[in-house]
Amino acid sequence: MDLTRHLKTETVSRLYPTQPWIVQPTQPVADAVKLMREKKVGCVLVCEQRKILGIFTERDLLRRVLSPGKSLDTPMSECMTSDPVTVHPKDSIGSAIKRMQKGGYRHLPVVIDDRPVGILSVKRIVHYLVEHFPVMVYNLPPNERFIHPQRESA
Repeated sequence: MDLTRHLKTETVSRLYPTQPWIVQPTQPVADAVKLMREKKVGCVLVCEQRKILGIFTERDLLRRVLSPGKSLDTPMSECMTSDPVTVHPKDSIGSAIKRMQKGGYRHLPVVIDDRPVGILSVKRIVHYLVEHFPVMVYNLPPNERFIHPQRESA
């Protein structure tokens, strides 16, 4: 299989089975955290009338809420990442990977006309890559160079 060709020709629509979970910009952060825990997801989209305004991730929770000591009652509009980088379902998988790598993102909203239709995650991309190289991934022998002689933690 030619992975390079597949990354250029296959589209994001093949990868986003995850539905987007949505909160309103006026809702408190606590609502978003509760939804993320219930649905076992790493992000929620902040939308108003189904139009995407921002994204709120686990990283945002740590950096913009917990680290500065803000209350979980803080409105989402104050803690979200505004105007997130997005992808269209017809974009190539390769271009989506480049956007994620360039920005250091783990999640990208998949949108059509500013309306969210899915979430593309790094986890889903890894699964896609495993589909192309299952024998290599599942049968890798241990490499002694990477085994640490001592424990890393106390």
